[in-house]
Amino acid sequence: MARNFFNEIRSLKLKDLPDRILPLLSPKNLKAAVGRGLDNYHAKYIETSSVDPLFHVCFGGMALSYLVALPEERRHLEHQQHEKEHH
Repeated sequence: MARNFFNEIRSLKLKDLPDRILPLLSPKNLKAAVGRGLDNYHAKYIETSSVDPLFHVCFGGMALSYLVALPEERRHLEHQQHEKEHH
């Protein structure tokens, strides 16, 4: 499916690209895509009693924690760099 999409996009002219992509980003299409993704996830992991969803939650929690703490860490590192330059 993705290969067909990219082959189709490759054959388009740049001015025609927004007319092709914007309908795909409509709320209706996005909702359908998320629904398909959730259905596929459920069929692949939940119905098979796989332990992978636990790993996904752990990894997602770690990634979210890192992203939430990142601005604070960047400010801290910038402050350290600023102190080094002025001492």
